[in-house]
Amino acid sequence: MLTRTAAPGPWTLHLDTAGPDADQAVLAGLPVAATVPGTVHTDLLAAGLIDDPYLDRNELLTPWIGRSRWRYETTLPAPGAAGAERTDLVLDGLDTLATVSVDGVERLRTRNMFRSYRVPLDPADAAGPAGATHVAVAFDSPWGPFDALDDEARRAFDSPSAHVRKMACNFGWDWGPTLVTAGIWRPVRIESWSVARLAETRVEVRAERDGGHDAAGWRGVVEVGVELERTTTAHDAELVVRVAGATASVVVPAAETSAQVVVDVPVAEADLWWPRGSGAQPLHDLEVELLDRVTGEPLDRDDRRVGFRSVEVRREADADGESFAFVVNGRPVAALGFNWIPDDCFPHRVTHDDVAARLRDAAEANANILRVWGGGLYESDDFYAQCDELGFLVWQDFAFACAPYPEHEWMLQEVEAEARENVVRLMSHPSLAIWNGNNENWLGWDDWGWKERLGDRPWGERYYLDVLPRVVADVSPHAFYWPGSPYSGTPEVYSNDRSRGVVHLWDGWNEQGYQVFLEDRPRFVSEFGWQGPPAWRTLTDAVHDDPLLPDSPGVLHHQKAVDGSLKLARGLAPYFDEPADMAGWHWAMQLNQARALTFAIEHFRSLRPLNMGSIVWQLNDCWPVASWAVVDSAGRRRPAWFAVRAAFAPRLATIQPRDGGLALVLVNDGHEEWTGSATVRRVGLDGRVLAEQPVTFAVGPVAGETLTLDPALSAPGDAAAEVLVADVDGAARAFRYFAVDRELAYPRPRLETKAVPLDGGDVEVTVTTDTFVRDLTLHADRLAAGAAAGEALVTLLPGESATFRVTGLEGVDAEALAAPVLRHAADLLG
Repeated sequence: MLTRTAAPGPWTLHLDTAGPDADQAVLAGLPVAATVPGTVHTDLLAAGLIDDPYLDRNELLTPWIGRSRWRYETTLPAPGAAGAERTDLVLDGLDTLATVSVDGVERLRTRNMFRSYRVPLDPADAAGPAGATHVAVAFDSPWGPFDALDDEARRAFDSPSAHVRKMACNFGWDWGPTLVTAGIWRPVRIESWSVARLAETRVEVRAERDGGHDAAGWRGVVEVGVELERTTTAHDAELVVRVAGATASVVVPAAETSAQVVVDVPVAEADLWWPRGSGAQPLHDLEVELLDRVTGEPLDRDDRRVGFRSVEVRREADADGESFAFVVNGRPVAALGFNWIPDDCFPHRVTHDDVAARLRDAAEANANILRVWGGGLYESDDFYAQCDELGFLVWQDFAFACAPYPEHEWMLQEVEAEARENVVRLMSHPSLAIWNGNNENWLGWDDWGWKERLGDRPWGERYYLDVLPRVVADVSPHAFYWPGSPYSGTPEVYSNDRSRGVVHLWDGWNEQGYQVFLEDRPRFVSEFGWQGPPAWRTLTDAVHDDPLLPDSPGVLHHQKAVDGSLKLARGLAPYFDEPADMAGWHWAMQLNQARALTFAIEHFRSLRPLNMGSIVWQLNDCWPVASWAVVDSAGRRRPAWFAVRAAFAPRLATIQPRDGGLALVLVNDGHEEWTGSATVRRVGLDGRVLAEQPVTFAVGPVAGETLTLDPALSAPGDAAAEVLVADVDGAARAFRYFAVDRELAYPRPRLETKAVPLDGGDVEVTVTTDTFVRDLTLHADRLAAGAAAGEALVTLLPGESATFRVTGLEGVDAEALAAPVLRHAADLLG
C-alpha cells in the first residue's frame, strides 16, 4: 500500500545571492531555521531579522528579498519504506523558480507556483551519513524573467507577473503590498509504493434527469477516470469505486496505464446538493481503491466527499440582449456573493480556522457564491471542501489577471499542465460552478491601449480561447467554461457590454460617484465595489503615526489604490464635507462605502430577472489596508459588511425610481412565492405621517415585483425634512430620501443608552432615540480589541430603540457609549 509521510526536516534557509540594497544585518544573521510550508519573508520574520512588513512602512525595507537567490536545505532519512519498490519526494508547491537537488545532483527545475512535483528517490541517492539523503531547493528571483527582457519587450509586456506562473498580486496590487515571495509554500512529503499508484484521479459527479430533460426525477452519476504509474507491467490492477451505496470496478490490464469507471447512483440514495439558500448540501463518501489483481493487496486509494447536482449557465437571447444566469438542478439561482483574494500575502499561514471564519462572514452576509480571483491562487483543498459543506457556488478563475501574457511555447506548456492539474484536483467539488479564463484581460485589450502597444504580438488570447477551454472539455466535459471576466460571449463584442455576459463596473469608484450605478442595467456583475478604511483597531494596530491623520505617512502607505485618497474624498463630497479629524474621516469613509454598496446592490436586484448576479469586490483583505473589502485583515467586519448583509437578504424591499416617480420593488430570491402586505409612508423627520399607501403583493420565486407609488408619496412637501418608509411583511424596512445628507435637516438626537451584561460575557446595548436617527453604528473594537457588535447602520424613527449585542466585552461604562464609539450620519454635519 502506498504510504505517505511528511518530510521530517529540520529545514534551514540560506542566501546564495543577495539582491540590490540587501540589509547587511540580515545577511549577518543567516542561515536561519526554516519552516516548510513557508516562505523566505516569514522565516526571516520568525528569526527576528526583519520587522513585520504589514506594519507602518516596513514593506519598503523588503524589496531586496524578492530579488535575491535563496536556498532551503534538509536531510531526509534513507529513502524507501520496507519492501517498497519506489520512493518519491513529493513537493506540493514551489514558489516559483526552483532547482531541486538530491545529494548534490540536480533533479528538477520548476517555473510554476501552481503545480506539484515529484522526484523519484532510490537507495543510491542516500550518500550522506548513515544513509541519509541531502535535499536542497534553490529559488531564483521571480523578477528574473522580466528583468531579462529587452526594453521593447518590457514596454509591451510591462507586468512582471505575466512572465512567471506565480500569484500576480505578490508584485503589488491596488489593495496589496509588493512582497515578492519565494519558498516551499505547500507541504513536502515522502511517498513509498510498489507495483502501481494512482498518478491522476479524475472524478466528475453530477445529477441528471432520470428519463430525459423534462423528467421530474434525478439520478446521480459518478465518472472516475485514472492514470496509473507502474513499477512493473507484470500485474493486472483492479480499480474499485464505492459511493452512496453503489460499487463498480474495472480491471486495468498489466500493459495499460489508464482506466475509466462510470457509477450510476440511484436518486433515492443520492439527494441533490443545493447552493445555500436553495436547499440542503448532502455529501457522500467516495472511495477509489486500486488493488493488485495478483496478490489482492491494496496499492493506493483516493477518498473524497462529493455531492450530486446539475449546474449550467443559461444564456438566452431576449429583448435586452442575452441572459447570464446560473441554473442549479433545473432551478434558476440568483447569485449574490463576493470576490475572494488570497487571505494572506503569505498563503501558507492561512489555516482551516481562518478559512472557516471568512466563509462564515460570507454565509452570514447571505452570500451564495464566491469568485476566486485570477490574480491570486487556486485555493487549498480545504477551502473548496468547506464551500461544499456550506453550499457556496465557486466561480474559479484561472491564474491570469490584468496583463497581456506572452504566448511562449514553454508558457503554453506550463499553462496546460497547470490547468490540467487544477481541474483534476477541483472537479469533484459540488461547489465548483464555473471555470473562468482570466480577470480583466479582455478589458485590457479593449480599453487599456494594449492593441496599440503590442501591435501584432500575441497577448494571451490563445490561452483563453484554446488552451484552457480545451483542457476543461477534455478533463471535465460537463463543466462550464467562460473566457473571461468581464466578457460578452464573443471577442467581436465589447467585453464590458452591459447587455450580455458578465461586467465589471468601476466608473463609479474611479470617476463618477456611486449614483452612476443607476444608469446601468447589467445582466450579471462579477465585480463592483467601493473603498473604505479597516476597523479603527485594525488601522491603529498597524499604523503608529503620531499624529495619526488621513494623510499621515503610514496611513497613506496603507492605501495602495492610485489616487485612492482623492477618490475617497471625491466620492464623499456630494453627501458630506470631508472631516479634518481622523475619527470623523474614518467614520465618514466607512459609512460611504456601506452606502455605495447598498445603492448598487439594491439597484441591480431591483432589475430581477434581467440581472441575475451581483458579486461584490471584495470579501477579504490580505493585510491591514484601505480597500474594497467588507471584512478587514484582522477579521473585523466593516460597516459595509452589514450593508451587504441587508442588501443580500433573500427577500428585499427597496424603493427605486421608475418612470419619473418612485416604486416599491420587492425581490424574492427564494424558491417559494412571497405574499403579504406593505405600508409605505411619507414621514417627516419629526415622525409625523404626511401620506400613506397600503399595498398587497405576490412575488413569484426568483423574481421581482414593481409596485408604483402614488404621487402623494413620491413628491415631498419639504425634501430636506421628509423620508419615505416602507414596512413590508417578511422583509426589512426600506427607506428613501429626497435629498442628500448635506441638504437634510437632520434633527440632533438625544440618545439614551443602556448596557446590560449577559451570561457568557456578552453585553446588550440598547439605544433609544427621541427623534429620527440614521445609520446608528456601534464601533465595538474601540472598547476592546476582541469586541464586535452584531448590528450596524440602524435607522430609527422617533421613540424607537435598537439593541446591539456586543461580544468579546465584559461590561462597559455607559459614558463610553458616545462618539466615537457610537456614531450616526448627523455626526458628520457639524
